[in-house]
Amino acid sequence: MSATLSTRQERNALLDRRVGTKNARGVPASDGGGRVGVLALQGDFREHRTLLRGLGVEASLVRTPAELDAVDALILPGGESTTIARLVRSSGLWEPLRARLMAGMPAWGTCAGAILLAREVPGLDREPLGAMTMRAERNAFGRQIDSFEEPLAIEGIDEPPHGAVFIRAPVFEALGAGVEVLARLPDGRVVAVREGALLATAFHPELTDDARLHALFLAMVSDALTGAAAREGAHKSAGASG
Repeated sequence: MSATLSTRQERNALLDRRVGTKNARGVPASDGGGRVGVLALQGDFREHRTLLRGLGVEASLVRTPAELDAVDALILPGGESTTIARLVRSSGLWEPLRARLMAGMPAWGTCAGAILLAREVPGLDREPLGAMTMRAERNAFGRQIDSFEEPLAIEGIDEPPHGAVFIRAPVFEALGAGVEVLARLPDGRVVAVREGALLATAFHPELTDDARLHALFLAMVSDALTGAAAREGAHKSAGASG
């Protein structure tokens, strides 16, 4: 049973939580096998960066196309989805980011970031990036006053459950055939998915001290880059033999 944050004090305490640099879950430090960036136009980008530091990864802040070119993977943080969508366009990031995603760049969207990754977002006043074959229903749980925490069992993460923080969160529907469900709420609604090298969570792992989802994403980045390098090597070998 989820605990609704019914008072202003509880809600503000939740929104003001900050992650520590020490990993409380005992996840080993990792470099993820590539350069990880965090989209830093608006939202919880500092919290993501701090949590990654706890894993031994110094993530880059991405605000320009040149900064995007310098990273191998990107985290799109929680925040205001309409604001982030507008800023991505005004900063000149929209087309290069969309192109990188379509070319296979690993990415992880949390809450607003997940909304931007979706192919369909009813009510969003800008076109989403469309990298993941799903529909993101915004504000699926009500207003900010209806924020809550829910212990979630997440595929790929061992016990104990992740204490998921939901703040004006979406749910994911109309999932494509290649989309893997990683977590559902007790009522069956989907709140975490993976499609290839893309990860989307409706909640905010960056607002906790649990680094296990960040470690999972780093492993996805490493796997994606290793696979890309192997394919490139095979292509070069085939060209040389031809």
